[in-house]
Formats: sequence, C-alpha cells, structure tokens
Amino acid sequence: MNHRAAASSRLTSVLATGQRPSRLQRQGRYTPESMRHPGKMLPAIAATVINAFTQPGDLVIDPMCGIGTTLVEAIHLDRDAAGMEYEPHFVHLTLDNVRYAHRQGATGRAQLVCGDARNIAALYRLLRGRAALVLTSPPYGARTHGHIHSSRDNGGGKVTKRHHRYSADHANLAHQPLTGLLDAFGRILAGSATLLRPGGVIAVTIRPIRIKGELTDLPGRVIETAQRHGLTLAGRYAALLAGLRDGGLVNRASFFQMLETRRARDRGNPACATAHEDLLIFQRATDLEEASR
Repeated sequence: MNHRAAASSRLTSVLATGQRPSRLQRQGRYTPESMRHPGKMLPAIAATVINAFTQPGDLVIDPMCGIGTTLVEAIHLDRDAAGMEYEPHFVHLTLDNVRYAHRQGATGRAQLVCGDARNIAALYRLLRGRAALVLTSPPYGARTHGHIHSSRDNGGGKVTKRHHRYSADHANLAHQPLTGLLDAFGRILAGSATLLRPGGVIAVTIRPIRIKGELTDLPGRVIETAQRHGLTLAGRYAALLAGLRDGGLVNRASFFQMLETRRARDRGNPACATAHEDLLIFQRATDLEEASR
C-alpha cells in the first residue's frame, strides 16, 4: 500500500477538527495580531491533513498561506514548509508566526515568498518535484464575517464588525467574481501540481457559499476546475468546524453567520449555519495512471 492510500485508510469520512473553538486552537500558538486575517484555516484541519499525508522531513506547500497556518502546523510536526502570500501585511504576520513557532520548539524549516500564487511554479521552481503535500484554501470573497464589537462591548452602541476585509487591492483574488476566482484557482492548482513529488497530493479546504442569497456548490465547482487542470479527486472528507458533545454538535458559527441564517429562514429559504469544511484530496492523473500499471 502506498503512503497516500495508507493515509486515506487512517482517516474517517468525518474529521472531529472542531472540538476546540478556533480562538483556543490559536491561543498561545499564533501571535495575537494574526486575528486580523478574516479567513484563517482551522489549525486542527491543517494538522490532521499534514499528519495523514506526510512524514517527518517531508515538504508541505501552501500557495495562499494567509497568516501561515499550514506552515506553522507543518514545522511543529517536523515537516519543512514553503508558503506564498499576495498581501505584504499577511506575509509579515506569517513570518512572525513562524518565528514564534520556532521559539516554542518547532523543528521544521520554513520559507516564504510574497507574490501572486498563479506564478507559484516559476517562483518556487527550485522545489519542483519535491512536495509531498500542497494544502490551501481559496478566498470566499472580498469580505467575510470577521469579528464583532457587541453592544455589551461598546456601552450599548451598535454591533460593529472588524477584521472582515481581505484586501483593498482589487487585484487580490478575493475581489474576483466566481468565474474569475475559479479560473485563477485552476492556474494555482496546475502550478502547484508541478511541485508535487510522485504520489504527492493537493488538499483543498472549501465550503458551499451563498452568492446574492443563492447557495453555490463551491466544492463541486473546485472539483470541476481541478479536473480541467489534470487533477483527479482521490478523496473527500467533512472536517468539522463544530464540536461534538453528548451526542450532539456544538455550534461554532459566528454571530453574523447565525444572523444571516435566521434572516434567510425568515424569507423562506432553508438556510443552515456552516458546521464543516469540505476537504478535497487531489492527485495528478498521471500519477494514478502510473500507479495502475
């Protein structure tokens, strides 16, 4: 059994990655300034994927690394990591988090480039054929739910948002309409695939989203995009954002997620608060063809 098959056999179809709230998963492991990023990957998801599909000493790459969650979890697990991030201020947050991880005893090495992930094959050409795992997640739009100051926090005033914008730079993929985002993400997947070693995998965390109130199967669209760029879906899992307690789910949805869900239901739409991410595992079609010979 090859390592990818062995890794898949160790995973169940549902991953209990939301047992602790995201805030507590990051507390003491990431700098407080990291909370400024509006769309952070859950550390438990990153750690679970890295543990399942790599071994100590392997290389893990994230072409859209944000605050560096993939890199931090990889180097804590004695893997090496390489990241790319478009926004310079998020690059600085990643560097701070990597330094913080090393001060805490992380043993893996990390490197980072500030640039457009569509160019990852060229910018990381020296890593071609070396990565055991590419792990990433695309942006969900120019704005997310972020964090709130409630009336309890501000002396009875209005509820206000903070940390809910990806970027003011309209060249950032977060500002692209869905078609443009998928086209760009396809280029990123194709470029990332050139960095994989034989048998390496690409893992994408993604969830359905609502665009102008209409539910969009973003995981399905990403699968179609990946297939157009020579990748084959090799596994699909549900990584929980909710906790499990006494036979039920502990909702971790944000204030604004719950508010929008209630509003949608009031309009007659059967909306649900998000409780999981789809974890999609892709392998190059050429690797699968060679393995079947």
